[in-house]
Amino acid sequence: MLIQGGTVVDPALGPSALRDVRLADGRVAALGEDLRPVPGEEVVDARGLLVTPGLIDLHVHVYYGASHYGIEPDPHCLATGTTTVVDAGSAGALTFTGFRKYVIEVAETRILPLLNISSTGMLSGEIGELEDVRFIDRAKALQTIEANRDLIHGVKVRLSRQQAGGNARLALGTALETAAAARLPLMVHVGDTPIPLEDILRELRRGDVMTHCFHGREQGVLDERGRVRDEARRAVGRGVVFDVGHGVGSFAFAVARAALAQDLRPGTISSDLHVYNVRGPVFDLATTMTKFLALGLVLDEVVRMTTEAPAKVIGAAGRLGTLAPGAAADVTLLRMQRGSFELTDARGECMTHDERLVPVRVVRNGVVRTASLQPAPAT
Repeated sequence: MLIQGGTVVDPALGPSALRDVRLADGRVAALGEDLRPVPGEEVVDARGLLVTPGLIDLHVHVYYGASHYGIEPDPHCLATGTTTVVDAGSAGALTFTGFRKYVIEVAETRILPLLNISSTGMLSGEIGELEDVRFIDRAKALQTIEANRDLIHGVKVRLSRQQAGGNARLALGTALETAAAARLPLMVHVGDTPIPLEDILRELRRGDVMTHCFHGREQGVLDERGRVRDEARRAVGRGVVFDVGHGVGSFAFAVARAALAQDLRPGTISSDLHVYNVRGPVFDLATTMTKFLALGLVLDEVVRMTTEAPAKVIGAAGRLGTLAPGAAADVTLLRMQRGSFELTDARGECMTHDERLVPVRVVRNGVVRTASLQPAPAT
């Protein structure tokens, strides 16, 4: 396949430029100007489009049919331009086998899961997965990780009161021990935590992830005066990744605006896409990217935070998140649409922006498909 005439935006390779991309045998074969088709090669016309590495969403929930959060990955992720998703702890040790067999292995979307430190995973909307201490099981988690080393890319723990009850410190400690023993990163869900954010951040290591970094609830990155917490800056300084994780209740324009004004930027932009936000306010990763353009980030930054940066988090730098020769044949084609577009955060604040990113085509493992934004519900 030859993708011709588009503007390649791949911060891992340098400044954006008009280039052609050749794909062959499931890999990027060549990148250059004025590449000519060879006999039998499929040609994709990308004139007027942005050509990026296949987008990577570091936080979704796609255990459809088991987790109450679960959505189907292909119609909601791949069809909206995202080629790789990281399922953030929908499954635990007791539920992972079903997730692997019935969702991950049959989806066309590449799904790279994090294992929940709760052995049940995220099954119920009424009962927090960490409320019963018997489900916080390091041994079962490590056994599951070792049996699925080819697939599991990290450990996940949710520390909000609703999920952890009075077990937040125990859950965090167990998750840290498990991730360290498995030599994998830990993703920590914060917001309304019963323990101070500073205590959580002090424990995180280089490469660990704090998701929901711009939530508007208690124990956020801003203190009571609206200033970025010193411990947040120290965590970023030693290599902790701050991830957006928009979600249904975990992204506030006001917090993001204040943090960005104080030079606290996210390391990765993710959607936290699930059944409760797929029809708004999140919709898809491309819409979340547009929100950060509206907040003043430049296109190269936004693309880096949804390609190269998440690839590094999951240990896939050079293989995913880039169009360098030899990388996976995953490509997203987007149109920068001009107009007037309303964007809504998780707290109901609306912004209007004069452009938005719209997925047009997506290539996964060398196969091209049409793509689009997730449609808004009928009114």
